[in-house]
Amino acid sequence: MAEEEEQLADTPRVVGVLSALLERVVERNDAAADELTAGDAPASAASLAPASAFRATARPDISVRSYMARIARFAGCSPACYVVAYVYLDRLLRRGRRGRAALAVDSYSVHRLLITAVLAAVKFMDDVCYNNAYFARVGGISLAEMNYLEVDFLFAVGFDLNVSPETFGHYCAVLQAEMLWLELDKTPPPPPTPAAAAAGPRLHSCCLSEDDGATTTSSNSGSSQQQLAA
Repeated sequence: MAEEEEQLADTPRVVGVLSALLERVVERNDAAADELTAGDAPASAASLAPASAFRATARPDISVRSYMARIARFAGCSPACYVVAYVYLDRLLRRGRRGRAALAVDSYSVHRLLITAVLAAVKFMDDVCYNNAYFARVGGISLAEMNYLEVDFLFAVGFDLNVSPETFGHYCAVLQAEMLWLELDKTPPPPPTPAAAAAGPRLHSCCLSEDDGATTTSSNSGSSQQQLAA
């Protein structure tokens, strides 16, 4: 952990905050999947992991923090790209609730989702960026896989890449709240009130969607795995 903190020391603060948030999501979703696998409903556990190009066949050895630090070190993108990548990930999961096969952000999928979301954000936000071959090397995957993941990601978000200033500000506020939580008392903040839920993105929510009118509550464990905030 100390080594990972040292790796993040020279990166934009948003990198550390986003990696910490995603780590909590991954830990929760891994635990939920392991519980179902160990229980009496193996079919339900399998349904939580639909076939997807973003799911690895084995859990990568590198942690989310180290992977994010590697991306930040070599990608050379602006800090705003990480906020936009977070928006894109949320949009992908929100569209999953609306019809696409559900994809959990767990230890099998988070790395490929991250490198692809950052790639899409860099191409949309920055005037100068590295090509797919470079990002493939940074992400530890082949160029063919990087190209396929990019196309699949774009279709998954419906090519909805524009991020308005208002939406960007909302997601920045979520990450700022996460940063304060990490720096102050380490106590998870309480769930949002109905009024706060209707106002925009929340730290505790099922997909931080800019146009979701209120918190969506689902009784099945599949939708509970589509959370980008702990």
